Amino acid sequence: MNAIFMAWIVLGISVISEVAGTIALRQSAGFTKIGPALLAGLFYIAAVWLMAIALRQLEMGVTYAVWAASGTAITALVGIAVFQEQASLQKLTGIAIILVGVLVLSIERTGDA
Repeated sequence: MNAIFMAWIVLGISVISEVAGTIALRQSAGFTKIGPALLAGLFYIAAVWLMAIALRQLEMGVTYAVWAASGTAITALVGIAVFQEQASLQKLTGIAIILVGVLVLSIERTGDA
């Protein structure tokens, strides 16, 4: 596998780690539960470390945009699916727009490789 492809894989794992950190943060009840609070910190550290590794091969602007947007969309979907948060048409439309933007950025960068 080439280095660019591997960087995208690492970035994907970084996004998953960031989402896991956000879930742990929610479970920490405002940092009153030590286990989830520590997990949140560890997941966030891992997410940033992995993003830094991906940045060795990927452009900074695209990397951060994909990381932040993917994390936002996935976290919103987890909120709906796991935590019974509201799934309004407006929210779902926003998530769809984010995902299309991430896809366009990913395809554009992959095409240049």
